[in-house]
Amino acid sequence: MNQTSTLSEIQDFKGTYPKQIWGLFFSEMWERFSFYAMRGMLTYFMVYHLFMDDKTAQLQYGATQAFVYAFTFIGGLFADKILGFRRSLFWGGLLMITGSILLAINPKDFFFLGIAFNIVGTGFFKPNISSMVGQLYKEGDPRTDAGFLLFYSGINIGAFLGGFVISIGKGTMLTSIVPENLRWNVAFGLAAFVMLISVVNFFFTKKSLANIGDSPIDNTIPKNKYKQIAVYVGTIIAIPLIIKMVSNTTYTDYFMFFIGPFSLLYLIYEMTKNTLAENKKIFAGLFFIFFSVIFWAIFEQAGGSLSLFAAGNLNNNLLGINIDPNAVNNSINALFVIILAPITGILFIYLGKKNLNPNSVIKFGLGFLLLALAFYTFYTVRFSANEAGMGSLNVLALGYLVVTFAELFLSPIGLSLMTRLSPYRLQGFMMGMWFLASAYGQYVAGIFGSEISPDKGLTNLQKMMAYTEGYKEFALYAVMAGIILLVISPLVKKLMLEVR
Repeated sequence: MNQTSTLSEIQDFKGTYPKQIWGLFFSEMWERFSFYAMRGMLTYFMVYHLFMDDKTAQLQYGATQAFVYAFTFIGGLFADKILGFRRSLFWGGLLMITGSILLAINPKDFFFLGIAFNIVGTGFFKPNISSMVGQLYKEGDPRTDAGFLLFYSGINIGAFLGGFVISIGKGTMLTSIVPENLRWNVAFGLAAFVMLISVVNFFFTKKSLANIGDSPIDNTIPKNKYKQIAVYVGTIIAIPLIIKMVSNTTYTDYFMFFIGPFSLLYLIYEMTKNTLAENKKIFAGLFFIFFSVIFWAIFEQAGGSLSLFAAGNLNNNLLGINIDPNAVNNSINALFVIILAPITGILFIYLGKKNLNPNSVIKFGLGFLLLALAFYTFYTVRFSANEAGMGSLNVLALGYLVVTFAELFLSPIGLSLMTRLSPYRLQGFMMGMWFLASAYGQYVAGIFGSEISPDKGLTNLQKMMAYTEGYKEFALYAVMAGIILLVISPLVKKLMLEVR
């Protein structure tokens, strides 16, 4: 790559994608491998190795994931004001590597310590690499959605590969290589190794990014250097507090009650510096952020209730192939995204040329209706259950195929919208707000999952019925949200102005 490219040269690229997107693609891919490996193992490990009951484990899972995404808001704020995207990314990567190494050393004793490092590290890494993708494009470039869909496929290659790591821990994969007493150590250690690859890859990628991701403050001024050092030191000092909050879900409640209102008040303050047109687009962005909370609360059953459902109520037969149902639950959605995201991106470009591309509000509404169909499909697993309460893995896979279409109509479009609806100086913050909405979604997902979790003492068949009845309720919530979005779409379109 040309190391002397200017920002205008990067944004004036020919073809479908800027060449710099590939470096960001691979860094994000390996970071997502690490993240989704952790996500796939958490609930299972808490139930089967930390011996929490299903309800407690799901509340704990929701709390952990909520903090992960809440800290993307904080990481985006520090990137905008002090560190810049690049330094934030490197710092986040180092913290994630540290957390995964701690878990690899002793996953039981260091569980919450390792999780705390990973939470903060993801907060610094995740929103800022997404913001850099947005800056590869000029404002209004119709190829932006396609770029984010390609980036999203990178996310899901990592998620697909990472989803199988749980099989190492469970002892259903690499059993002849990994000793039984080291299975979980190796599983968590693999997350650290791939995160190291991500950070090294970005070190070489950043040379081709011109000034994208540079610190917003002059680092030659001593006062500004001290600000950056204070961020690093403050992060480490905060780790014990994060451990306390993550390990006790009551503190999670307090944190979630505070961080949302605080972020909105800060956004209102920042909006006083904007033009009327900029503020209209921010209000439109808030509509998308609000509805995304509902979407993720349902979608993120994948790491909570669906993880336990797969472990206890699904057979291991996928189209005649014997496979760990947890690996399928963790990875098949990502596999479908890898296949379908580039195709969907090309389709959006084609429809755009024909002036037939649905606007973003319509895409969001369709995403909810597809989510409803997917969870109704999960509900139908009950009709394949035998007397032992074991249902068809094939039906779960079919539901995830529909989930994938729902996700492609919402998540990458949301990432793209946050960059296009935000003034340049607030892009990191608004991307953080988008992920903060995911935090609330994860938080509610844990509560939802806990509510539908079967009580102790039930038969496996009764557990099957309890979980699937809950999935039918979630399908109804998704239908209602989708209809509301489609009804209010004219209002949101007016607020978006030229953004479509």
